[in-house]
Amino acid sequence: AVDESELLTVPDGWKEPAFTRDDNPKGLLEESSFATLFPKYREAYLKECWPLVQKALGEHYVNAALDLIEGSMTVTTTKKTFDPYAIIRARDLIKLLARSVPFEQAVRILQDDVACDIIKIGSLVRKRETFIKRRARLLGPKGSTLKALELLTNCYIMVQGNTVSALGPFSGLKEVRKVVLDTMKNIHPIYNIKTLMIKRELAKDPELRTQSWERFLPKFKRKNLKKRKEPKKKNTKKEYTPFPPPQPESQIDKELASGEYFLKERQKKRKQMEEIKAKQADAIKRRQEERNKAFIPPKEKPVVKTKKASTEKKIDIEAIKEKVKNAKKKKLGALPEEEVKLKMAADEKKKKKK
Repeated sequence: AVDESELLTVPDGWKEPAFTRDDNPKGLLEESSFATLFPKYREAYLKECWPLVQKALGEHYVNAALDLIEGSMTVTTTKKTFDPYAIIRARDLIKLLARSVPFEQAVRILQDDVACDIIKIGSLVRKRETFIKRRARLLGPKGSTLKALELLTNCYIMVQGNTVSALGPFSGLKEVRKVVLDTMKNIHPIYNIKTLMIKRELAKDPELRTQSWERFLPKFKRKNLKKRKEPKKKNTKKEYTPFPPPQPESQIDKELASGEYFLKERQKKRKQMEEIKAKQADAIKRRQEERNKAFIPPKEKPVVKTKKASTEKKIDIEAIKEKVKNAKKKKLGALPEEEVKLKMAADEKKKKKK
């Protein structure tokens, strides 16, 4: 009896055995070929690395041809080709080379545990400016976001023009495609990168391998959803009726309704004069009220009583009197009495010495 969980999981370190000539000794019955175009700016690089491409494909007995006039690359099987999937790998190799992937990375597609995925992003966004911004968001500042994605998925990612080329294991390619498509749908790649980091840590725990990881993964909600502004004036459609609108009343109909139609000419004129006089009386009354406004006195502000100066600090009158006396004794520009006496004593001493 074998546990079902062991049958569902692949043992660590297990690898599928390589496909050899013993598996298909008679080779292939028909010749297969694939061709792909490449842009003009890739011509110089492909001319340099083409001998290496032929050598790498020659190991799998697949021929490669480069046509610089048409701008195309072609791969074909030979009589010695024994691996039927080698031509598919060769097709992916020339596709990656056409999408600006360097040869050192593109040649890894010939390995059994490596696959590639070319994601077309050009038609996912309508506006060109928005597309360029979201593509730059996928790269990140100085390519930091793309580098983080490569480390988490173990894939090589190349963003070029309207496509994103990814090269790596199948599980990593699935995550790369999800992140790229979400970024084009205006979901920032940092959210998916955080989720991948948590998954990477959870995968290390053998107990959690058979459990659901939903409780550990973060759930991000959009916070900047702009609600559609409702218009101030809402145009409501009237209910459709097959009948035309009623005709407006004429002057005669109005007079018939009020009874004026049956009055005599003198009575009609009298009524008109009364209406005119009533309007004139109202106008005179309004005009008189406006004139009287100029004679209405304005409201006076209440008088504020000034507070008396506080006499808390008492003035020393005696000290002020003494200062005034001392100032009167001194003459303007004259020396004090003590200095005059000293000066006279000094003059007498000088005379005696002479």
